[in-house]
Amino acid sequence: MSQDRDVRRHRLRNIIGGSAGNLVEWYDWYAYAALTSYLAPHFFPDPVSAQLNAWAVFAVGFFMRPIGGWLMGVYADRHGRKAGLTLSITLMCLGSLMIAATPSCARIGGWATASLIVARLLQGLSLGGEYGASATYLSEMAERRRRGFYSSFQYVTLISGQLIALLVLILLQAVMAGPDLERWGWRIPFAVGGVLALLVFWLRRRLAETESFARRIQTERSDPLALVTKHPREAGIVLLLTAGGTLAFYAYSIYLLTFLNQTTGFSKATATQVNAAALFVFMCAQPLAGALSDRIGRKPLMVAFGLLGLLLTWPIFVTLETVRSPVAAFAIMTGALLIVTGYTSINAVVKAELFPAHIRTLGVALPYAIANALFGGTAPYVALWFRESGWERGFYWYVTVMIGLSLIVYLRMRDTRRHSLILED
Repeated sequence: MSQDRDVRRHRLRNIIGGSAGNLVEWYDWYAYAALTSYLAPHFFPDPVSAQLNAWAVFAVGFFMRPIGGWLMGVYADRHGRKAGLTLSITLMCLGSLMIAATPSCARIGGWATASLIVARLLQGLSLGGEYGASATYLSEMAERRRRGFYSSFQYVTLISGQLIALLVLILLQAVMAGPDLERWGWRIPFAVGGVLALLVFWLRRRLAETESFARRIQTERSDPLALVTKHPREAGIVLLLTAGGTLAFYAYSIYLLTFLNQTTGFSKATATQVNAAALFVFMCAQPLAGALSDRIGRKPLMVAFGLLGLLLTWPIFVTLETVRSPVAAFAIMTGALLIVTGYTSINAVVKAELFPAHIRTLGVALPYAIANALFGGTAPYVALWFRESGWERGFYWYVTVMIGLSLIVYLRMRDTRRHSLILED
């Protein structure tokens, strides 16, 4: 009994350690989204197109994520999940400190824009590897009967990072004069993120490696060719089940911050507060849904997300266009995020359960990163493009159709809780 207790304590300590690092990674990543309206004038000289250009750079970071998923997925499959997690936090730290320290375009001209792009490319490379390594690490470290519950903490920490980025902005809005925040205060969150990443680097060096990695088939190689030739169905499932889920997540969370300000008409401060409150509820729902998947399976939750997202995305956005009460906006946004919980809470474990250990990190990371680059990272840019083209509601249809396509995959795939390859490690 004492030995079992020690094993559980050891497992929990490593899950918490891995999750804490994931939190800082996502804080650094989402600080850009939360502060886009503040940093845009400092890196883009044309005030008319600054916002659109800043969101384009946000999307560019996503297009480095497939490269990060490829390179760092292979690295983590060959050298260990711990090694992959440590490398990813190093790159994220560099990107955050670059954004914090780069002078504005008024002082160094186009070099400011170039530096911002390089910083986001580094962060995209980092996060492309982080997702696969952390999803694999948490899924492999968790005990079999509670794998859905423990792996859900990947999105708990992801949302926590996003939420903390918003709370830091709210705090700065409360304690700083508006002109000071717009002139230099927006750099503070990026500097904080860089320092926290250094602390996480030390923490991740102390993590234990998973038993699945130790018992992997070392004669099998992890590379994109092996993924495509030996696991094409699983890679395709990851790509397609991610497409609708990641688009819905970014539409319901990241883009709604801009939507509530520019379309609904709330002030930046009010939109930020509504977004933060809804994200807090969303974060708390992740472990509950993950635990539910351990009882009833993963597939019912994904199907529920697909059906509700298909039916309700249009009404959600159309209703938010005319909402004037922050409380009502909070309720609608919370409802939208609870719908996408059917995807977010279990997507990591579902993907990990599809692949054998020797190629698991790459199999999780690369198809996910491709789908995220195509549909998640571009969501705010596509939404603003529809808006500036005079047909903002076209974006609502776009989200609806992509959720519907993912729903087809959810309906046709096997339930990974009952057919998990992690059980065979």
